[in-house]
Amino acid sequence: MKFAVIVFPGSNCDTDMYHAVKDELGADVEYVWHDETDLSGFDGILLPGGFSYGDYLRTGAIAQFSNVMGEIVKAANAGKPVLGVCNGFQILLETGLLPGAMRRNESLKFICQPEELVVENGATMFTSQYEKGERIIVPVAHGEGNYYCDEETLMLLKENNQIVFTYANNPNGSVENIAGITNKSGNVLGMMPHPERAVDELLGSKDGLKLFQSIVKSWRENYVAAT
Repeated sequence: MKFAVIVFPGSNCDTDMYHAVKDELGADVEYVWHDETDLSGFDGILLPGGFSYGDYLRTGAIAQFSNVMGEIVKAANAGKPVLGVCNGFQILLETGLLPGAMRRNESLKFICQPEELVVENGATMFTSQYEKGERIIVPVAHGEGNYYCDEETLMLLKENNQIVFTYANNPNGSVENIAGITNKSGNVLGMMPHPERAVDELLGSKDGLKLFQSIVKSWRENYVAAT
């Protein structure tokens, strides 16, 4: 399986993501600059954290107009796994691949610390290696991670089992403690915590590695088996 790590001007977690996939997961991965117009050679798309375009206007608002986003939408519509972490999640929201929006943290302060997450759905292509209800430690690092959606959207997220991760101790004020959600099809995941920073005990936790292992397992079972 071959992954693309999308790099925007201002990305700063792309190296972390690359290391997690190449060195810890042992999968093929390449950096892809934001002006790329062809992602057909990749099986999975990873949007890392950082401050794309300096977070001017709104987090992720300018990145949504990058050339590569048309290809990411195409990949998502084709059923390929697309993971957006932190700023990557914000970009997916701005692009409309995921519902809702991000607001400033309730404290109005930047938060950088390990957080306990609850796996709410262990049956997605991103979470098959976890158990439903499992508690994992994954760090957060954000100033605008306060997830918000209206009541109708929240109802749909619950009905479709799209809430994948919640915070055990909500650090930012997110509605319903939401830390990560998928699209209705289940192949696009956005999450504020950084699983790529939790792939080795030397980092304080390796609970995030199972997420990447889940993606590969799903790809092997579905894509490889089909071909």
